Amino acid sequence: MNRHLLLLALCQGLFLTNNVVFIAINGLVGLELAPAGWLATLPVTGYVVGAAISAPLVAMVQRKHGRKRSFQIGLAVAAGSAALCALAVNTRQFWLLVAATLIAGFYSANGALYRFAGPELVAPAHKERAISWVLAGGVLGAFIGPNLAAATRSALAVPFAGAYVALVGVALVSLIALSFIRFPEHKPPAPGESSGRSVAELARQPLFFIAVMAAALGYGVMNLLMAATPLAMQQCQHPFDRAALVLEWHVLGMFVPGFFTGHLIKRFGALPVMGVGVLLNLACVVVALSGVDLMQFLIALTALGVGWNFLYTGATTLFTTAYRPEEKNKAQGAMDMCVFGTMAFTSFASGALVTTQGWTLLNLGSLVPIALVAMALLWLAAQRRAALAQGG
Repeated sequence: MNRHLLLLALCQGLFLTNNVVFIAINGLVGLELAPAGWLATLPVTGYVVGAAISAPLVAMVQRKHGRKRSFQIGLAVAAGSAALCALAVNTRQFWLLVAATLIAGFYSANGALYRFAGPELVAPAHKERAISWVLAGGVLGAFIGPNLAAATRSALAVPFAGAYVALVGVALVSLIALSFIRFPEHKPPAPGESSGRSVAELARQPLFFIAVMAAALGYGVMNLLMAATPLAMQQCQHPFDRAALVLEWHVLGMFVPGFFTGHLIKRFGALPVMGVGVLLNLACVVVALSGVDLMQFLIALTALGVGWNFLYTGATTLFTTAYRPEEKNKAQGAMDMCVFGTMAFTSFASGALVTTQGWTLLNLGSLVPIALVAMALLWLAAQRRAALAQGG
């Protein structure tokens, strides 16, 4: 840990504060303003669709201008889009809210790359721990996000407008913190300089494909259930404060393990840690199907958060071995485009399913991607064992 990595972890925490507030309120605001109930999570979907669209653009900006400049632009967009969300709520314009969250996706695409910037601030031997520590910064978002949403819900005349205004301040604080981080010197690519293999060539590697698949589907399952939770709890007559509490524990589950996940990956390897993440996702579904009391929501979403951490941190670590340094921008952009594309689909599906089919069917459907990830990890582990046997 050094000062620059610590500040980057702080930026990650403030990034997650933004995300948690969006998740906590966007579905509820959408339900209030949408012309039809099944469109309720469209503002959540807009955020991740915006991120998916922005991922290639962010990769290009980072290749040309470097990490710091791209992150600064992202935070400026975060402040402006949050202000636009507040305007949309005050004027009761649903489609303006969707447009504002779509624009905010540019910030999301930038913030998602904090985890890849972490290893660049430490010695190569500490790569796994740097990724893990940056993600652990999300603990800050676990505490601030739900409480900020609850505290500012009625701060202004229109419900939830105050929460969006507060996010403007969160973005500005993050911008200040980022200004003190010294990233490695950026050298813009020279005209005609090779950027390595194409994304299509990279994707033909089983390691690349499975790491991206595990990250995308792991994030997809987490997002499917998390985005639906405030709506499902409202349907079950739980007050908003309880939904905020469940989200707080869920986000704690996502990021508290970051303090030791890197050590586990260093000791046992990425695949075993990812396998435990799959089992925790399965445990989440089993608990969620057992009932709709507060404790069932709380335990299920906490297990979901820890499972996500193990899968996502493991997949990110695995992924960093699948490309060369000159290929990092295109490779990381491709991974995040797949992750955000999956999240966009699950964000919309969660609202449509939970409002039309219910919480039970939503959980049963999540078993399909969980099974796909499990099979992919088992196959990769078998391939590695076979390679070791041949080598021996």
